Amino acid sequence: MHKDLHEANRLSWNAATVAHNSHKGDQAAFFRAGGSTLFPEECELLGDIAGLELLHLQCNAGQDSLSLARLGARVTGVDIADEAIDFASQLARDSGIPARFERADLFDWFDAAIHDGRRFDRVFASYGALCWLSDLGTWARGIAGVLKPGGHFTLVEFHPYAMVFDPHWTPHYDYFHAGPVTEEDGVGDYVADSGKGLAPVDYQPGIVQFNNPHPSHEFSWGIAEVVSALIAAGLRIERLNEYPYSNGWRGFDDMRELEGRRMAPPAHLPTLPLMYGLTARHG
Repeated sequence: MHKDLHEANRLSWNAATVAHNSHKGDQAAFFRAGGSTLFPEECELLGDIAGLELLHLQCNAGQDSLSLARLGARVTGVDIADEAIDFASQLARDSGIPARFERADLFDWFDAAIHDGRRFDRVFASYGALCWLSDLGTWARGIAGVLKPGGHFTLVEFHPYAMVFDPHWTPHYDYFHAGPVTEEDGVGDYVADSGKGLAPVDYQPGIVQFNNPHPSHEFSWGIAEVVSALIAAGLRIERLNEYPYSNGWRGFDDMRELEGRRMAPPAHLPTLPLMYGLTARHG
C-alpha cells in the first residue's frame, strides 16, 4: 500500500477537477432538466436500484452519483479529492438531488465504515478508478466489508489491455506491471480531449491548455488480478462483460464516435476490448 502516493494523487486530482468542470457548462441546470451522465452499460449491470443504499467509490465530482440518485437510490459518494467532493456537494444542493458526499482516502474510509457498521445494498465504481489504487486486496476486502449479505458490487472500467497503448496506438506500457508509474504531467484534461463525449450538453472551452503542476502515480491491474481479489474477499463473480468501445472517452488518435457517445478504434484497426464490466455478489 502506497498511501503517500494516494496523497500526491489527491493534489493532482484537485487541480484537474477544476479544469474538467470548466468545460461542462451549467451542470445544475442539466440535472434539474432531468439530465443523466450514465451510460446503458452501468445501468444494465446495476439493475433496479430504487430504494437501495448505494455506495459510489471514487465518485469524482458527483455527476454519476446524482444520476444514480435520480434513479431512486440513496447514494453516498466517496472521493479523495477535496475539489471533487466540494463540487459534488454544491451540485447536489443546486440541482435539488439528495446525495451524501464524503472526502477520504478510500482505504481509510473503508476502515471507518466497517468499524461503524455501515452497510450498503450496492457498491459501484467506474471509469478509470482502479489505476489509482495501490492495493487491490485492501480494496476488495473493503467492498466485502461494507456490502450487506446478498448485496452486489458493480464495476465498469476501461480495459487494461487498452492501457498498453500510447495515444498513437503504439504498444508502450506493460500489461503485467503493478506500478507505480509516475506521470510528471499529472492528471490531464481528458474532458477537453474528449469534447462532447464527456461533456454532452453545452461543452465549453473553459481552461485552455491545462498544465497540472502536481505529478500523479498510477497502478496497472489486469482483469485476472481484479477478479481474483474479489473472489479472495469472499465475493462471487456473477457476470463479466467486455466491450469493443469506450464510453465517452476519446483516449487515442482518430477514434470513431459511434451512437450514444461510444468511442471505437479507427477503422483500419481490428476490434479491441476497450472496457469491461462485472458484477459480484456478497454471500
